[in-house]
Amino acid sequence: MRNKLAVLASAVTLAATTAVTALTQISAAAATGPAGTAPVAAPRIAAHFDLARGQTPENIALEPDGTADVTFAAARQVAAVGPTGRTRVLATLPAPADGGVHTPALGFALTTGIVRAHDGTLYFLYASGTPDLTGVWRLRPGGTPHRVTALPADGLPNGLALDEHHHRLYIADSVRGEILTVPTAGGDPTTWSAAPELTATGFLGVNGLKIHRGALWATNLDRGTVLRIPFGPGGRPGPVRTTATGLTGIDDFAFTGRGDEILAALDGPGTVVRIRPDGTSSTVLTAADGLQNPTSVALRRGTLYVLSAAYTTATDPNLLLAPVPGRVAGTGDPAGGHR
Repeated sequence: MRNKLAVLASAVTLAATTAVTALTQISAAAATGPAGTAPVAAPRIAAHFDLARGQTPENIALEPDGTADVTFAAARQVAAVGPTGRTRVLATLPAPADGGVHTPALGFALTTGIVRAHDGTLYFLYASGTPDLTGVWRLRPGGTPHRVTALPADGLPNGLALDEHHHRLYIADSVRGEILTVPTAGGDPTTWSAAPELTATGFLGVNGLKIHRGALWATNLDRGTVLRIPFGPGGRPGPVRTTATGLTGIDDFAFTGRGDEILAALDGPGTVVRIRPDGTSSTVLTAADGLQNPTSVALRRGTLYVLSAAYTTATDPNLLLAPVPGRVAGTGDPAGGHR
């Protein structure tokens, strides 16, 4: 998300001067990203979004029929993108009274992480810089959105993971450098982990979250790392292990179904990479395939979904689909996995 400010500011008339240095750094660092290209098969753009209307897609959750539920960050919206590419806005969150200028690090209010329960309930995050709106929001099928948990207004809730079996949500706060947890029914959040590996080194720290094989996995945008935090007794966090490094601008990610193998979006470099269990990585999609600052990925039945927000390219935010060759199929679990 470090590279998201300048274009968002111009698209929605918001100040973002504090982001200029961060954008320059992440663009320059892109040259040191993973090398080697192993393209996925026949990528195609399934939907184009409207940058001028703030349709900068940030995160994704998949429905059983292949519909993608996405957050449009700058528009403060949740939308459903159908298999034919038709986009339907499900909810628009209220703007903060100050316009969001006090949202930490970014200076604009935005919707971020989203997950879907098996009954179709959507949980998503809203960062507004104000105590009345920042938090976890819930949208039931056919209902209206409402906040179920208030989160610290001085933080930036970003990644979100759902453990449906234990009725818990996990929230990555990229500014405060911690992972919070809260029951899906709502209530007060508690800090699950504040390990130093989660902190930022200048802008934003812990970012994407996924539950996989007895652990909560996370990315750290500033540090360019993938982290594994095992669930210990009583669901408490075990020691943090860094499983991959050197991933400039890493945002959200998904497991492929091949053990601990990951596909991840690198926002600044504008690529999607395959990260092997040994931590090595290779590029599988680039701007030549249609990527425009990719933010998140998802897998369903052998199809890769990639959201691009065009934050710095300012061209064609979109949803890209691509068949993934070989045995990569994705888990198909809309809850993001159980522990």
